[in-house]
Amino acid sequence: MKKLFITALVLVFAMTAAGLALAGDNPLKAQEKKVVNDFAAQVPADKVIKVAQFKKVYDEVMAGKRKAYLIDTRTHPEFYAFHIEGTDHIHSGHVYTIPKKIKDPNAEIYVWCRTGHRARYVAGLLYKYGYKNVYLFDGGVVAWAKAGHPFVNQFTGKFKIYEYRKTPSEQEMSYRIREFHPY
Repeated sequence: MKKLFITALVLVFAMTAAGLALAGDNPLKAQEKKVVNDFAAQVPADKVIKVAQFKKVYDEVMAGKRKAYLIDTRTHPEFYAFHIEGTDHIHSGHVYTIPKKIKDPNAEIYVWCRTGHRARYVAGLLYKYGYKNVYLFDGGVVAWAKAGHPFVNQFTGKFKIYEYRKTPSEQEMSYRIREFHPY
């Protein structure tokens, strides 16, 4: 009896999962897009910059000619794999820590992530917190790589990425043995 119950439970679970997979688009995806657009709308249009503008600011900050916070909002593993040399890091999920670290609401702050999606949340939240001078580097590290600018990490030093891969599909990730990471 117990085996029959467990088998039935597994069957119901499998059928539900298959039904959800075949049902098509996730109904929450449209709502998530609306939420990210609401956050992005907090950022004034003149505060959304592309890679060439960010590179100019970056060079000025690195040369000591400008004071600004340059904050990469990607995850810790992404940042440790590679990042723009000399920049700060606060994971987008830890945006709440920024007011403890940057107390001046007029501070010049630049945020980015891999492409700009997570950074839209962060920039929007910073405006909601009361910061007045937050810039969204749209395109993030993908745009930086495509422009031919260098990255660093603790193992290799400076390097350039000549082709920025999209996330591989499940089929492309087939491999024989990997202990932790699917790449």
